[in-house]
Amino acid sequence: MPSLLITGANRGIGLEFVRSFAADGWEVHACCRHPEKAKALKTIEGAVTRHKLDVTDGLQVASLAREMADTPLDILINNAGLGGQREAFCETDYDDWLEVFKVNSLAPMRMVERFVEHVAKSERKLIVNISSRMGSIASNERGGSYIYRSSKAALNMITKGLSNELAPRGITVISFHPGWVQTDMGGEGAEISTADSVAGMRRVIDGLTPDDNGSFLNYDGSPLPW
Repeated sequence: MPSLLITGANRGIGLEFVRSFAADGWEVHACCRHPEKAKALKTIEGAVTRHKLDVTDGLQVASLAREMADTPLDILINNAGLGGQREAFCETDYDDWLEVFKVNSLAPMRMVERFVEHVAKSERKLIVNISSRMGSIASNERGGSYIYRSSKAALNMITKGLSNELAPRGITVISFHPGWVQTDMGGEGAEISTADSVAGMRRVIDGLTPDDNGSFLNYDGSPLPW
């Protein structure tokens, strides 16, 4: 049975990933800060194991990695994320900026460092970082959203670096833009549903090869500029 671990699994895109993979017979390790309160996550049938995990807590991440030491992970999906406050220029909340960086940038790196051996012993050997088109420097034509944009730009750099670092081990690392999705972060007026976003990313994931290592992709598989 193929297996994966995903962070931020209690809502939005993460929850839909759990639902989709579980329905296809995968062993899913679903991580969130308060699994006991994750009512929707509890209703998903299949081989789903819920783990209590705050991705900003290094001790928790290390403990879970030790607990799962004998578990190969075909896919590691770093999905947990924060949007940050959208404050006007000259009104930046720097404490908020640091908190967003902890979740969106530092935590994915921490997860990879702790779970790389789990991925290396699997068949698929895939690491997926859920980024955003707003992290594309080349596509930034409006300014604003400095906190969120910079955290995702940093994640993209981490993706690119890891793709080079881990390629000799046969591990493929990519960044995804999931689309403008109807989630708590994206809002009700967003363009696509979580089901459409995840279905698109699943199709891309199923077709990934080592040649795609280090890519920044839209949810439909089209390449995006860094």
